[in-house]
This record gives sequence, C-alpha cells and structure tokens, in this order.
Amino acid sequence: MTFTAHAATPNQIAKLWERVSASPVKRGLFSAFYALKAPYFRTVLPRIQELVPGSHCTVRIPKWWGVNNHIGTFHAIAALNGAEAAMGLLAEATVPPTHRWIPRGMHADYPAKSTGGLTVTAAAQWPDFSTITRDSGGQLVTVACTLVDDAGTTAVTADIDIWISKRS
Repeated sequence: MTFTAHAATPNQIAKLWERVSASPVKRGLFSAFYALKAPYFRTVLPRIQELVPGSHCTVRIPKWWGVNNHIGTFHAIAALNGAEAAMGLLAEATVPPTHRWIPRGMHADYPAKSTGGLTVTAAAQWPDFSTITRDSGGQLVTVACTLVDDAGTTAVTADIDIWISKRS
C-alpha cells in the first residue's frame, strides 16, 4: 500500500482493505458492507476494485434495470451515486481519525451516453493534515471522479468538494 507524502498512518478502513484486497470473495464482502454503511449506495451495487489511501479509489457499478433512465442508459443520479461511493471510501481511508470530512458540493458533466456498467475512479490531492487545526479552521479538497463505461468512453465526470476539519 502506498501513501502520498501528506497521508497519515493507515487508519482502520485502510488497514481492513489491506487485509481483504487480495481475495475476490473478501473484496465482495467488503463492498457489500460498505454499501450497507450508506444505504443509498446499495442502489448502484458498488464493487470496490482498488483503494490506495491518499491516491485513488476505483469502484465498479454494474448496469442493471435499477440504474436505467428513460432512454436505457445509466441514470445521471445513479452514476453520481457511484461517484460519491468512490469519493467517500477514498476520503474515509485517507483522512486520519483526528480529522473529519463532509461533502460540500458537486459539479458534474455528462459528455457522452453510457453503454453498459461504469468504472468510477476518484482521486484527489490531499493536504498535509497536520496544518488543519481547530485554530486554522478547515480546508476544502476537491475529489475528481471519472466514470468510464464498458466501451471505454468517459460518460460522466464529477468534482466533489469535501470540507476537512480537525475533530473537537
């Protein structure tokens, strides 16, 4: 497991992923439990493929009738649900337990119609968490998400802003 210069010591989520990531069955169980943590994630059936705290997270969201829109492609909000799942896991695995994060906003573009399922990759440049103190306030971090369909086309891009602050 690699960490950026600003990533803290691996937290509980990062350690758990490190233990299960080599086994497809354990990755599947990890994905299922993650989807239960935020129940709305269950609607897109996320499968965690890769998690590198301090770097990126890749999540697969399959095409099934529950994510279809009226023209038979991936519904925009379902796609963004997948983006939020990837962003959230990356943030959970990267932000140290001394800090907290909360989504502040999202901007999305839909450059192409999707065919098939989507592979979501979330990545960010993380701050030096030691500089985020109660006195200094928090810091806004933008997590960039790219959603690529089965044909290799970028169907959605999203920037999700999260606010990171020191815990009390």
